[in-house]
Amino acid sequence: MSHEHPGPVRRLGLRIFRLSPARAVWPVIRIATPTFTVGAIALIEYDGKLLALRQTHRQGVSLPGGLVEKGEHPAAAVAREVLEETGIRIDPGDVIATTFETKLRHIDVLFRVTCDAEPTVRVASEATSYEWLTLDQWTDVDPATQRILHAVRAVRHEPRPGSLLSVQS
Repeated sequence: MSHEHPGPVRRLGLRIFRLSPARAVWPVIRIATPTFTVGAIALIEYDGKLLALRQTHRQGVSLPGGLVEKGEHPAAAVAREVLEETGIRIDPGDVIATTFETKLRHIDVLFRVTCDAEPTVRVASEATSYEWLTLDQWTDVDPATQRILHAVRAVRHEPRPGSLLSVQS
């Protein structure tokens, strides 16, 4: 048995899946598959620098953002979190990147917000202070922020195209 030649039980399951209405199938899929937490993160840029926050629950500096609540869209979550932490109202724009931490089963959705003028930051919620840092000044960060910054650096480069590994005959 393999994905190329599924056994009789798998074939039966696939037929049932195909014939079943989505509202009946998705609850079963949700129970049988791993769940992930989702974070929404803002890269707020001004004058070539990113807004860095010091927060009570993190070591070093981090980016504004937080967890997406059940039923909430990541864009709405990041706008809410940025307002709560900094007092800044944003339109997050489109998603620029995502990160996946499979061991922790966590996904971060990244948004880029560019500012023509320096915004007035009023730290609140879990944020205690802020500063503006160039990408190479982010040295005092925790692993989660490091993962996000790695993705930020990656989106500044042209993506590597995929390639054909083998041809099925």
